[in-house]
Formats: sequence, structure tokens, C-alpha cells
Amino acid sequence: MSNNSNTDKAVVPAQGEPLPSWYGELLGEVKETVSRARVRAQRAVNTELVQMYWEIGRHIVRRQQAEGWGSKVVARLATDLRTAYPNQRGFSRSNLMYMQQMARAWPEPIVQQPVGQLPWGHVILLVTKLKTRSELDFYALKAVQQSWSRDALERHIIQQLHLRHGAADTNFETTLPEDAAAVREIAKDPYRLDFLGLDEQHSERELEDALVANIVRFLTELGVGFAFVGRQYSVVVGGEEFRIDLLFYHLKLRRYVVVELKTKAPRPEHIGKLSFYVTVVDQLVRDPDRDDATLGILIGADRNEAVCQIALQSTNRPLAVSSYAALPPQVRALMPTEEDLARVAQEVLDDDAAAGR
Repeated sequence: MSNNSNTDKAVVPAQGEPLPSWYGELLGEVKETVSRARVRAQRAVNTELVQMYWEIGRHIVRRQQAEGWGSKVVARLATDLRTAYPNQRGFSRSNLMYMQQMARAWPEPIVQQPVGQLPWGHVILLVTKLKTRSELDFYALKAVQQSWSRDALERHIIQQLHLRHGAADTNFETTLPEDAAAVREIAKDPYRLDFLGLDEQHSERELEDALVANIVRFLTELGVGFAFVGRQYSVVVGGEEFRIDLLFYHLKLRRYVVVELKTKAPRPEHIGKLSFYVTVVDQLVRDPDRDDATLGILIGADRNEAVCQIALQSTNRPLAVSSYAALPPQVRALMPTEEDLARVAQEVLDDDAAAGR
């Protein structure tokens, strides 16, 4: 290698032998390959483990159905398996009972099913928290598709996501006939906004302030794929300025999503205003070569379904109307008072002033 070359500058390792400048890139590529292989290996091991647990559970269920014996056999089986495999964990009586529950919940082989791709802790959560096969399959599929942690899976189960998922009033079937099923996936009813800590008398601005202050948790509630674009997003039409409450972009659907907030039941005029904003974003913000049609979601404290459905039929823009749930009275009573919050806020301001911020 020429010492005068600017493109092949040498890197000298500990041994003293010079290496080309691209060696660092090579090392990075190899390490990335090793990391991906480890992830695949871990997934394969997990899949085999869950498959083994399902087969053990199936053996137990089949024998139980044929012989009619009780739980004492499971306890003895756990003892004998731990004796036979002293270095392998997972053969406790309670774990064998979970295997049995899984085999009952999914009597057919799970190799090609979403549940077969989940960690064992996720599977235990599913079989202990849910009862119907439709619910089990729904949460197993969502957990795989969206890479939920166990805590996220439990939170969605507690909040009954399967009942809220795609439950909003929409006109997607007529305005987006080809994409209606995919677009409906992003609309929930109600949205769970308990984390905001708002009382029943909150204003729309207070709701908006709280959502922006908790934007990460709000994005989690909206669902996978939402990116925050702006609050009170300004658009100018004919020299007159209008402000959209919240504007998002959905990365998977490649669409802007206009979100308008109401602290009361949405009225037809609110839906008309939302339709106007969607049209404005379509014409002034959206890139027609890159983005699909803009969506609108109106989130109110409650809604009259009959009124909303008629109002939605009167527009050719893809809109959805949902409600949101704030804190119930018994939980709100445990929240800090306005005086507490004012004191904490003043302390923060004082600290900022002292620090010269």
C-alpha cells in the first residue's frame, strides 16, 4: 500500500501491522452479522421451547381426557421430570399447568401460529388473563406484529384493546373502499387517556396541553406507526389562518392524520370542520406522489352514534369519530390537588431560574 495514498490510510493495530482504512467498516459488518445470527438463534431456541411446552401440555391433556385423573399426577410428573433433568428449568408443577392450559387453548399445532413466536412469559399471560380463542389469537398476533413487551401486552389486555380496536364510527368503507380494513385498524373507541389526570371540567386546551405534555404515552395509545408532526398546526387558506389541534403522520399507511379534540359530544358541525381540515392538509401539506389520502379522527368525551353516522355519510373525506375515557372519580380522588401541582410547578420554575435557564 502506498504511503502517499489519501484514500487508503492505514490503521495500525496493537500488533503494529497496518490495516486499510475500510477495516472498521468490515469489522462493523461482521459484528452486525453475528448480532443478527444471535437474535435468530435466540428466537429459534424460544420457538423450540414453546413448541416443547405445547407438546408436553398436549400429552397431559390427552391422558387426562382418556384416564380422568387429577392434579396429583401433574405434581408427581413435575417431581420426576426435575429428577430426570436436574439442570433444566421449567418443570415445576405450576409451569406444567400452564402447558396444559396452552394445549387446551390451542389444540392444533402452534408452529405456524403467532403464539408459537412469543416468549413463554407472554404465553402464560395470555392463558391466565384471557378466556376465548378469538381474544387469545387477537393479542398473540398483535404482540408478534408490534413486538410488545410483556408489560405492554398486559396493559393492552387490561384496557381491553380487542373491544376498542377498530370500533370508532367511520366512513372508510365508502371513502376508502380498497384500504378500509387497513385504515380501520388505527381507529379505536374509546381512547384510554387516564394517564392525563384531567378532571371532568377540563377544557379542550387543557386536554390538548396534557396530550402534548404526555406525547410519548399518547402515541403509545394511538398505536404503532404514528409520528407527531405538530400541535395547533397552522394552515393558511385565502389569506386566513386556521389551526389544526394535532397533526400526525402514519408511517405504515403513509398518510397524514388530523386529530381534532372535543370535550363534549361531537356535533355535525365539528365533523364538517374536521372534513375541511382534512381537505386542506390534502391540498397544502400532503405530497401527492408519496402520501395517500389524509385521514381525520375526531375524539370527543362522548358521542351520539346516530348523529355521527349521518354526519359521516355527508362527506367524501375519510373520517372517524371516537370517544375518550378520562380518570374515573374513585381514581381521581387519589390524584394530587391543584394546589399540589401548582406548588410543584413553582418549585420547578424556581429551580430553573436559579440555574439560569
